[in-house]
This record gives sequence, C-alpha cells and structure tokens, in this order.
Amino acid sequence: MMLSPVHITGEKRPAVHMKRSPLLTAILGTSLMVLAFSSFAGTPDQPRVAVEQPAGVYRFALGDARVTALSTGTVDLDLHKLMHGTTHDHIDQLLRREFLENPVRTSINVFLVELGGRRVLVDTGSGALFGGNADRLMESLAAAGVQAGQIDDILITHTHIDHIGGLVLDGEPVFRNAIIHVGAPDLAFYLQPATPSVPHADAASSETAEKMLRVYAAAGKIKAFSGTSEVVPGIVATVHDGHTPGSAVFTLQRDGRKISFIGDMIHATVQFDEPALTIGFDTDSSRARAVRERTFDLVASERSLIAGPHLPFPGIGHLRSSGNGYAWVPIHYDDRPLTLLP
Repeated sequence: MMLSPVHITGEKRPAVHMKRSPLLTAILGTSLMVLAFSSFAGTPDQPRVAVEQPAGVYRFALGDARVTALSTGTVDLDLHKLMHGTTHDHIDQLLRREFLENPVRTSINVFLVELGGRRVLVDTGSGALFGGNADRLMESLAAAGVQAGQIDDILITHTHIDHIGGLVLDGEPVFRNAIIHVGAPDLAFYLQPATPSVPHADAASSETAEKMLRVYAAAGKIKAFSGTSEVVPGIVATVHDGHTPGSAVFTLQRDGRKISFIGDMIHATVQFDEPALTIGFDTDSSRARAVRERTFDLVASERSLIAGPHLPFPGIGHLRSSGNGYAWVPIHYDDRPLTLLP
C-alpha cells in the first residue's frame, strides 16, 4: 500500500499514473488522525472512557528462527474508492460476510526475524508520516525487548511510504546500524524524477524515497537485489513486479517449514475471496493480479505460512482453497515459551 503524507494536510496534487492522487485523497481524510482505541459508552450524563490499545507483539518459532509480528498501528481504507473490477454493493456484500463494513480499519504490520545472531526487520511502517495511530513501531519493538540500534538488516518489500516511512526521523537514520535491502527496480523507479516515459504513482512517493533512502545510501548502507537471491543468510528475496516494479517476497525456510513475507500482494481480506480484485495502489494492476493468483495457489497447495503487512494483526496465517478463492486461516495463538531448534 502507498499512502501519501501530503493528503493528511489536505493538499491536492494533480491526477497522475493510475489516477492515484484522487484515490489517496479519498482514503485518508480525517481518519488517519484518529487514535485507534476501545471506547465504552457511558450514560447520557457520564463521559465516555477511552482505553488505548497496548503495543502489538506476537512471536513464534520456525525451526531455529524466531519470528515476531509488530503492530505499527492502523489506518482506514475506503474499498469503495480503491477496489477495481467490482461494485460498491458487491464489496459491501463481501465485507458483510466477514462482519465488516467500509471503510475497513487496516493493520500496518512489521515483522522481525531473529536468526543466526542477526536481527532482521521486514519493512518499517509509516513512521511519523501519517500521524494518528500509525507510528507505534518503536513502542512495539520495545515491548519485544529490541532497540532500533540492534537491528542488523532491514528488508524492504517495496518503497511505498507505509513501508519505508520508519527509516528516518528528523533527517537522521532510525536504524543506524542496519543495512537496507531494496529491490533494484524500485530504486531505479522511485529515486529518479518522473518523466512522461516513467510516470510515478504520486509525487510524494519519490520525495519520500529520496528522504528515507538517501540517508542510508550516503553511509553506504543500501544493498540492491534483483531476480532471486539470498539477501541475508537463510532468507531469499524474489522480485515480483506489479504492485511496484521492485516489489519483493522474502522467504524463510527452517526445519521443513516455510513463511513468505508477501508485502502488498494483498491489502484487504476480500481479495482472498476474489483474488482478481485489484487495488488503486498497484502500478501495474494486471501483473499484480497475476502475482497474487499464482502465489496464493502455491501457498495453499504447499500449506506454507504467509505474513502480510496489511492483514489483521498479527498478519500471519495459512490459505486453503475455497470456491473460486481462498479461505484465510490466521495462525493459531500459542502463549507457551518458544522452543527453538538448535
């Protein structure tokens, strides 16, 4: 997903590639400035009581690796305006099946992998760029017992704002000791000015990429990858263009088990019911659809895990075939101490 900070202030930009600016303007509005908390209604003469949600952390073992889901907060997505290839009524019908309604409160998840003495972060959320309740990565990291300076590597699924926005704060790198791994096609696309032959989805995308990545590039801490390659020991990256030119899936396999960090291959659970549904954030919707359909088929057939940054926290689970689509089966909660294989 790519949400632009400029829309928080209400600044409008001209319509560009994929007609995104109007879409993005419609998504954000005032919803991003509202804290996500549980509200309990009192009597007419009694004030409402607001209780803020604590930091979100969930971890499990995969062989000798420890995987931790970290919530960085939530935002609202207006699927009526974002989803392509359907109608508002049909979207509402799909949402009702899941006891949801539009707009959908949507997670922004980040994942931590601890393996072989390294701490590897998959994406960084939106940082302070969205305001509201979407800037809780540091809080969740602290709850997991990890400091920003202890992160060795950061794997970027793609360079949209809500995945790289946590890299820099006030012009300084947040993860000063980390190497940033980014798909080469995304670097080429977003770190150059837009031209008629290379249109950008939104001007803020390149502006944010410049601010977030140049700081690390100046320190020699950016490593680009393409095709399929092992980016850190035990984790393989594969570029799947569609959502962005350099969108990547990161795969971890340990002790016969597998988890794939799929990035923005999916934004809303209705795309499990109907994988053909596309979203306005894709730079190439037809390719993004093909990647989603191919990947979901593989994941369901091999019974492996996926981790999605916009699936309901913790965003980890399995897929099984169901009708013409798939059923989402979240990971089963287990609070026993983790047992890591040697």
